[in-house]
Amino acid sequence: MLVDGKWTEDWQPVQAKDEKGGFVRQISTFRNWVTPDGRPGPTGTGGFAAEPGRYHLYVALICPWASRTLIGRKLKGLEDAISVSVVEPVLTTQGWRFGDYPGATVDHVNGAAYLHQVYTKADPHMNGRATVPLLWDKKAGTAVNNESADILRMMNDGFGDLARGRIDLYPRARHEEIDAFNARIYPALNNGVYRSGFATTQLAYDEAFAEVFDCLDWVETELDGRDFLFADHPTEADIRLFVTLVRFDVAYHGLFKCNLRRVSDYGNLSAFCRRMLDWPGVAETVSFDHIKEGYYSIRSLNPAGIVPAGPAIDELF
Repeated sequence: MLVDGKWTEDWQPVQAKDEKGGFVRQISTFRNWVTPDGRPGPTGTGGFAAEPGRYHLYVALICPWASRTLIGRKLKGLEDAISVSVVEPVLTTQGWRFGDYPGATVDHVNGAAYLHQVYTKADPHMNGRATVPLLWDKKAGTAVNNESADILRMMNDGFGDLARGRIDLYPRARHEEIDAFNARIYPALNNGVYRSGFATTQLAYDEAFAEVFDCLDWVETELDGRDFLFADHPTEADIRLFVTLVRFDVAYHGLFKCNLRRVSDYGNLSAFCRRMLDWPGVAETVSFDHIKEGYYSIRSLNPAGIVPAGPAIDELF
């Protein structure tokens, strides 16, 4: 991790624990927003106006948080407006690395070897982990935002006429319902699988495990008779749900000990995943190879580094 801008410690998945031995996620560092006219967004400072080719997105295909933003970029038709660099899936002792692994790229903007070098360019005194996604301003030469929820929402309306896709990821009439759904699934499912996998006590694991499957059971019921959660197309709630579900059987079920049931054992959840993967552009953001290689490279959970042969990807969902 970074301490005052210097890499001082090998990468570890758990940087903080609560009093029960539960996993505590790092708070995002950069919280500025891109807006059509450059005015400040809900957090941070202004000056980040939507301009063609000005912004760059750093992502990992293993990461559900980064995948939220990749799907948002696809569905809003922002591929020409926002360029992308993809880190390698295998986590190194210095965290995310750029390279030539199939599906990964070099750092097209800053020429960094490791993502933490991009962070220290934005803040020479940075403390903490260098996480994905990271939205970068090529014009100002600095970070805009590294909170996936913010980036996904600004992609919906922050880029104005640069967005070719007309899907509304956050319909005004459904704000309260979407916000309530997001607030329920984040701790129990999106972060719940990590709380299960990185728990350091039986109590913390048992609590997280129960919440994961309570949430899956609830969403299975919520999807009964629906193609998508709050519209006739995917919204940000569907994206937030999908990025966890699509990784569940491949990684979380085994490596994170979330093994009571698989997503493929749920009829509605499985059908929902198929619909999301069939939606134009979504499947392009999913790499099961990166997901498996990346998660099973976490040495604290898989010291031998053996990547399982299954499940059969073409039989999922």
